[in-house]
Amino acid sequence: MSPAQQVWTVGICVLGTVAMRFLPFLAFGRGRRTPEFVRYLGRALPAAVFGMLVVYSLKDVSLVSGGHGVPEVIGIAVTVGLHLWRRQMLVSIAGGTIVYMLLVQFVF
Repeated sequence: MSPAQQVWTVGICVLGTVAMRFLPFLAFGRGRRTPEFVRYLGRALPAAVFGMLVVYSLKDVSLVSGGHGVPEVIGIAVTVGLHLWRRQMLVSIAGGTIVYMLLVQFVF
């Protein structure tokens, strides 16, 4: 990719990101009530994303070879424990990921 194409690509990505960040303020600006469907998505999507991450993380786990899924189970347990303790999704996902990576790199 040429330097000009790289600049155009980055510029378009920046414009798209900025537009997506400002769109909710334009659509649901001053005095307008947020539609119930959008509020529902705000409540439902975090759990759905969490579930999708679990399924994606476990799709290639083999219970008959290697660590038999032990690091994955420990990582999930740490993630669930952190989430029940702190109730912050970013802390939960980061903590479980760090524990899993440490187990895979140094233990299993």
